[in-house]
Amino acid sequence: MTTGAQPPSPARPRRSRLRTFLPLGLAGWLLLEISLLAMVAGASNGPVVFLILVAGAVLGTVVVKRAGRRAFRSLTETLQQQQGGSAPAPGPNSEGNGLMMLGGLLLIVPGLVSDVLGLALLVPPLQRAVGRYAERTFERKLRQAAQGSFGDAFQQARIHRPDGKVVPGEVVRDGSGSVPGDASPDPRPPLTR
Repeated sequence: MTTGAQPPSPARPRRSRLRTFLPLGLAGWLLLEISLLAMVAGASNGPVVFLILVAGAVLGTVVVKRAGRRAFRSLTETLQQQQGGSAPAPGPNSEGNGLMMLGGLLLIVPGLVSDVLGLALLVPPLQRAVGRYAERTFERKLRQAAQGSFGDAFQQARIHRPDGKVVPGEVVRDGSGSVPGDASPDPRPPLTR
């Protein structure tokens, strides 16, 4: 058995913050929902909790259905205006459908915290504020992603292999257009051997 120095293993990439804290956040949210439902059941009784959950699911279904109809109607109007040759004009019903659907989905999810968040997303001033915040965040992330190019990302992926080995070189073709040592009649060599 030899006792030589082993080559250092490549450093494991760091986990993103989202992948680190999302499971913890979901577990905490689930515990909070269960404890709040247990507190409400203790203060009243089981049928009241059941009625709250059913009412939230029914209201959420109605909200999602209404928002879906509004979004489909807006899409249909936009397509008709484009086919008619006129520029599509955003109507009053064309904004906020996504957040309205999110609010409805939060109402459908069983729990009191999700119901409160879902109802809050149905309030128009709060819906506009959340929409503006989400739009600014999305644009900022898009600008950050645009600073690098796909060519740079491809180059980095090719150079920094998991095993750490990089072999610089080039393919030399002879006059027939095939790779030396390749007996295939196809001028393009296979991608894998």
